[in-house]
Amino acid sequence: MPNPARPTALALALVLAFAVTGCGADISSQQGKEDDARPSGGHYPVTVENCGEKRTFDRAPQRVVTNDVGITEIMFALGLADHMAGYVMPDDKGDLTAVPWKDGYRKTKWLSKERINKELVLDARADLVFAGWNYGFSEGEGFTPDALRKVGIDSYLLSESCRNGQGKARGVMAPLDALYTDLRNLGKVFDVEDRAETLITSFRAQVAEAQAKAPKGADRPRVFLYDSGEDKPLTSGAYAGPHDIITKAGGDHVMKDLQDSWTTVGWETVVARDPEVIVINDYGDTTAEQKRRFLKSYQPLANVSAVKNDRIVVLDYVDLVESPRNPAAIASLAADLRSLAS
Repeated sequence: MPNPARPTALALALVLAFAVTGCGADISSQQGKEDDARPSGGHYPVTVENCGEKRTFDRAPQRVVTNDVGITEIMFALGLADHMAGYVMPDDKGDLTAVPWKDGYRKTKWLSKERINKELVLDARADLVFAGWNYGFSEGEGFTPDALRKVGIDSYLLSESCRNGQGKARGVMAPLDALYTDLRNLGKVFDVEDRAETLITSFRAQVAEAQAKAPKGADRPRVFLYDSGEDKPLTSGAYAGPHDIITKAGGDHVMKDLQDSWTTVGWETVVARDPEVIVINDYGDTTAEQKRRFLKSYQPLANVSAVKNDRIVVLDYVDLVESPRNPAAIASLAADLRSLAS
């Protein structure tokens, strides 16, 4: 599954100063109180539910560190660059100067192109870390919300990455609902609820317009998302971004029965479900063209309809993980599927 802290070729979500809430340490006592971080007006305290846990904020966090491009752009889309200490992401995320939130990238410090870690966020004097399971947080790396809480830093988890109680399986809501949930939560936490609702209204309209033009009924092609992997493919289940992107773009997601977000399957399952279109997730050390060549040369896939008819399309990584680019990705894929059906 994607590990956006540092993707590999086989793979490519707020801490505040808690003082009286009982949810964590008083960061302000360690770092010095900032005038603009004090409670203002009647908005605070506010409580939101994040991955099944209620979190109370006495003020808007002022030094947020984000991990990965989709998470970072959620903050930028909400106009919250001034509340950030910086972001962590690899340098394989495409041309960031051409994105709708390029000013956020210009104003915000790129802290590291490597893995996010405890030392980095301590050095940044973070009062909140926005990341997710396998989007920076990992027991294996020792970088977890619990580990941060022990040093006075709490975390907001990306809703796409919420664990569902079945081991480490992730996903508790439909992918676009996860995006809208995080926008609403962060809008409330940072007192920019109007901005959040404006974004959600705009995104819903964009998705509805794309759906109106998308293939329907018998014209809906079977679609498989290929992330990476040769022995076994990494793909999307029902709770990762591609499920809603494929479905709302007019495709029939062949892995919709997988109750997880990003997960591996066997090639025999792909062959049996015979996708008519394959969507490549473009990121990491293996290029989209290299992935395409592998798919077309891998003998077990030779008779799969998408491969046989060369119906392979490419979307960027940030289009496919939870991010404010998801609605545009639906529109883009819907146009591709219409073209392939014609």
